[in-house]
Amino acid sequence: MTFKNRFLRFVNLFFIILLLVQLLPDKVSYDPKSLYTAAVALVLEVFVILISIFTKEKKTLNLFLDVISFIYAFLILWTIATAKFNWLREYLFPAPGKIFACLVNDRVKILENVLSSVLIVLEGYALGIVIAIPAGLFLGWEVRAGNAATYISKFFGSIPPIVYIPYGIALLPSFRSVSIMVIFLAAFWPVFAGTMSGVLNVEKKIIDSARVLNVKKHTMLFSVIFPAALPEIFIGCNQGLSVSFILLTSAEMIGASKGIGYYVKQYSDFGDYTRTIAGLLVIGVVVIVISFFFNKLQRYFLRWKR
Repeated sequence: MTFKNRFLRFVNLFFIILLLVQLLPDKVSYDPKSLYTAAVALVLEVFVILISIFTKEKKTLNLFLDVISFIYAFLILWTIATAKFNWLREYLFPAPGKIFACLVNDRVKILENVLSSVLIVLEGYALGIVIAIPAGLFLGWEVRAGNAATYISKFFGSIPPIVYIPYGIALLPSFRSVSIMVIFLAAFWPVFAGTMSGVLNVEKKIIDSARVLNVKKHTMLFSVIFPAALPEIFIGCNQGLSVSFILLTSAEMIGASKGIGYYVKQYSDFGDYTRTIAGLLVIGVVVIVISFFFNKLQRYFLRWKR
């Protein structure tokens, strides 16, 4: 790629506009902490320069720069609507610099809550897929049982796992175990349904070819059926992962004493919308990061499809 393709892009123009916007006079009663917004923009621009230097694929570079461009544009509009022209209510919509300052000042507390939430998700999600995938494989392999189990999974999968929280509180020793139960149920049914669907939809010629070679049932299931069903298994895993974070945050808002959902609920109850928005941003970033690594893992296991 040429120098122009790497370094003379719209993202650089948005970066300059964002810095210039910070120089406009403020029209709010509080300190909008514009330096924090400028600092965030500088950090992002450093990443832009590094990615532009070392990325070899044009498609990957374009995707990254487009995402950063949207972030810059959003920060520009956010700053203008809050700190610079005060179009939005100060109490409910603080300036971005104030949010970033809150993230820096509360970084230890936020990190502790994020770690608590992520560990709960990983435990419940791992438990769900460890049970759901083998169960889906065996039931999907038995066509008659698989067809019946499909309707069972649709029935239980349609029930929001969060409704089980009152029973979990009554039966389990701690709210943490209740949260793990909710995540387990959120992950189990999509993964189970995806696994069975993948097994039932494996091409007949693949199975026939394996039978011609006198492949044993165990080998057939784990060396032939399982790899062929992986694309649909990962679809179920993706659905389960997305729902897990939504339900965990909701569960933490109901009765937890720790976690990023609890952080958001606690400060929203006190009317601290700066920390509330900061918590919402953290939730979004955590979900994006975990989804990014999950997609990397998925591409690795499905590399044969390319």
